[in-house]
Amino acid sequence: MDRLTTADMVRVIGIMTEVIIANEVPFCELDAAAGDGDFGMSLAKGFKELKKARAELPTEDIGAYLKAGGMIITEHCGGASGPIWGSAFRAAGKYAEGKAELDASGLAALLQAAIEGIQKRGGARLGDKTLLDALIPAAVALKSDAETGKPLLQAMESSAKAAVLGAEKTKAMVASKGRASYVGERSLSYPDAGAMAIGIIFTEIARRVGTP
Repeated sequence: MDRLTTADMVRVIGIMTEVIIANEVPFCELDAAAGDGDFGMSLAKGFKELKKARAELPTEDIGAYLKAGGMIITEHCGGASGPIWGSAFRAAGKYAEGKAELDASGLAALLQAAIEGIQKRGGARLGDKTLLDALIPAAVALKSDAETGKPLLQAMESSAKAAVLGAEKTKAMVASKGRASYVGERSLSYPDAGAMAIGIIFTEIARRVGTP
């Protein structure tokens, strides 16, 4: 596999959906240390609706699929997850508008578009102890592998490892964005739930996307 087609992206989002729903309770437990403890429930709520609507989403191109999914996520995810994850999907969809396939470079650009969508919505940056501390390293790793000509699946594996490492680093950060910022230094020693979720999701996508 040297590129992702629209059908492949549907599968990727399907894997993401399964992981989020399966980890609803663990994600809440991660969030309980320095947040409201409802992250997993809020996120799963929207992705359960996305799962229900999966067969009805447009698949003429990757962008149309992601934008439609983003609207569902925005509407149904609770708390801050709806605006943040919905913005990521819609921004990624805007980048992929009219595109029926993406190579490693295109996937890196799509991920960067998602990051910029999140930043535009919430203003977070690297080091603020948010999901961006996993997403940004993932995008950098993906772009680097794409530029050196590494195969797509290998680049996705590197991206997932970078996301996991970035999530682990949030343990040493004090939250300055999101609900965790309300507890200040008490957020130290606890990883950001959103960043950890990205690491878990990307790892599972990289493991499964190339298999039949």
